[in-house]
Amino acid sequence: MHTLSWIGFCQSLFAAILMFTKKQSSVADKVLSAWMMLLAIDFLSCGINYEIFKQPLLISSFLLFNPALYLYVNALTRPDFRLKLVHLLHLLPFIFFSAFSYVLKEPVALSVFFEKDGNYLFRLFFSVANIISWLVYNPLSLVLVHRHRMHLRNELSNIEKNENLGWVMTVAVFYVVYCILAVIVSVVAIMNKTDIQLSHIYNYSTLLALVYVMSFYGLRQKTVSPRLLLKPEAIIPYKNSTLTEDLKEKIQKKIVSCFEKEKIYLNPDLNMDMLSARLNVPKHQLTEVLDTTIGCNFFQYVNHLRVEAVKEMLTNPKNKFSIEAMGYDCGFSSKSSFYTVFKNITGETPDYYRKKYFLQKEK
Repeated sequence: MHTLSWIGFCQSLFAAILMFTKKQSSVADKVLSAWMMLLAIDFLSCGINYEIFKQPLLISSFLLFNPALYLYVNALTRPDFRLKLVHLLHLLPFIFFSAFSYVLKEPVALSVFFEKDGNYLFRLFFSVANIISWLVYNPLSLVLVHRHRMHLRNELSNIEKNENLGWVMTVAVFYVVYCILAVIVSVVAIMNKTDIQLSHIYNYSTLLALVYVMSFYGLRQKTVSPRLLLKPEAIIPYKNSTLTEDLKEKIQKKIVSCFEKEKIYLNPDLNMDMLSARLNVPKHQLTEVLDTTIGCNFFQYVNHLRVEAVKEMLTNPKNKFSIEAMGYDCGFSSKSSFYTVFKNITGETPDYYRKKYFLQKEK
């Protein structure tokens, strides 16, 4: 555990310095830098506890990780987010319980966790604080990332990895699963009145792995363009729609006609702003018609047409272009996005689809 603590301290501190000195750092980078610095302090205190007290004290890294993840996601997905002193209030539970754990010298002892001794109320409030933190911050983080990803699909026809925040969603989901498992293990240990010595090592090992992931991808994460970020008041712009069915039908015909006749989906830079300007229809009305009348979002609609165009090229024996060239020719901006979208829609890779078509034709 000593080795794990010092590795975690060094890695977190190193990541904090790298994020702080990152060129053209954003508000999200500053949040992540501060987060890594606090995690470095957490790892350091864990190592000191083992040196001085020969055992871990009742200090919860969850009370730090939960609000930090939430603030980082806010900084990445909200165009109006600014760091303020009031945000320090999110860290008060972590600071409060950490300080009192040192004052009371309260160890992690699950076997006697709910024994009614002098520190019983402290442990009880500690448990409640952790549960509230899990139930509040984790769902909020997941919802924010999910809304951002869905918003991009209403705005763009090609979504880059940097904009999609897929790695943040993966980290958030993994962390939620990890929290659930940690709660189950703790409850079982408390009910059986047994101390699981490996649990502390397991918790900090997982935390160290998350530090590596957050620092690696955080350094590579570029600032998402403010125009692509979802404003709070525009989460569901058509919730109180005033569009009549006749007007929806007219807008639908405009959309279909534009895509079929002008084939604007072949433009890899196509976005909702461009479509709105071309049709002279507000974006929120286009989004509503696509979602409620046509039955898909902008990203799905455009890329379905692109995939159909690719399939025509793939099944044309006179076509001598490479498969990647076909993807670019039909509006995809990269090979990875082309293959991913094609497989999601058809269930097959472009290579396999082409081979299967000509094999069936020979039969």
